[in-house]
Amino acid sequence: MVRERERYATSDFDYVLPPDRIARHPADRRDESRLLVLDRRTGEVHHRIFRDLAELIPPGDALVLNETRVFPARLIGRRGGGGEAEVLLLRPVEGAGEGAGLWEALVRPGAKLRPGRVVEVADELRVEIVDVTSDGSRIVRLLTPLPEEEAIDRYGRIPLPPYIDREAEAEDAERYQTVFARERGSVAAPTAGLHFTQSLLTTLEDRGVRLVRLVLHVGVGTFRPVEVEDPAEHRMHAERYAVSDEAAAALNAVRARGGAIWAVGTTVARTLETVADEAGVIHPGAGWTDLFIRPPYRFRAVDRLITNFHLPRSTLLMLVAAFGGYDRVMRAYREAVEAGYRFYSYGDAMLIL
Repeated sequence: MVRERERYATSDFDYVLPPDRIARHPADRRDESRLLVLDRRTGEVHHRIFRDLAELIPPGDALVLNETRVFPARLIGRRGGGGEAEVLLLRPVEGAGEGAGLWEALVRPGAKLRPGRVVEVADELRVEIVDVTSDGSRIVRLLTPLPEEEAIDRYGRIPLPPYIDREAEAEDAERYQTVFARERGSVAAPTAGLHFTQSLLTTLEDRGVRLVRLVLHVGVGTFRPVEVEDPAEHRMHAERYAVSDEAAAALNAVRARGGAIWAVGTTVARTLETVADEAGVIHPGAGWTDLFIRPPYRFRAVDRLITNFHLPRSTLLMLVAAFGGYDRVMRAYREAVEAGYRFYSYGDAMLIL
């Protein structure tokens, strides 16, 4: 393994991506996306199709899935005076009490939405701006006669990432969601999981691969580039995770038998590294993680990584580079651009062995 440098600048994680490489719609079939396979020991790159994972994951290994579910967090309405306003719900305010209707949110236009203002989303849903947080987000209160979840589902929209550069369409309600999504709570999909079909998961299980599930609710930080040149100065947004007793026991048993742990996405990788001890033993638990993985970093719980192609200067790309080796990952990205791979949430996938 190539030894990593001790320090990297944010600009080291820049790369040139032609705009037409950004996938604005999903592939016709989830598991027909392309799959770039990088061997981090040798630097060799191979080009496959995502469904080839059925041949690549050995029996006895564990495939770890993030079961979070994206909710329609984007509320569009009118503010006093008639101008359009947008509220992106991030997460309920903890400790506010049941029925309080308080959420942390991002709003636009920020200068017009100060405490006391109200956004009219629909006759049955208004959003009151209650407070401004230290980082510029808002505390808002949902005012509705409906059950809160019903109001959000009825009037909210799927929060597609800004780089998709279009309004959500009917297909996005299904395709910007993994087939194994279960627990509501994310404002962005764990995109590596979008490539799996139920058929592929069944094939993997039939061949002896252990499917293990956990939850990390993806926050808005996934959209944001690192804006400081020294990554050490970047503050990660905390995200809520849960690893069950059953999941931890299953993963530790796979490792004890000599099997490998395959993380589906950076969200799974961050969760496992949060709950693993120095010896790589995975402990159950729930809480908030703001773990920022960047090179150099010694992974304790993840042996293989399935991921998408991420934005330049992003914490996600830094994690991938920490796992695969900075030089090899950046070289693989350049090859993916030249080979016409589709990038970002609806784009193609990468496997690092």
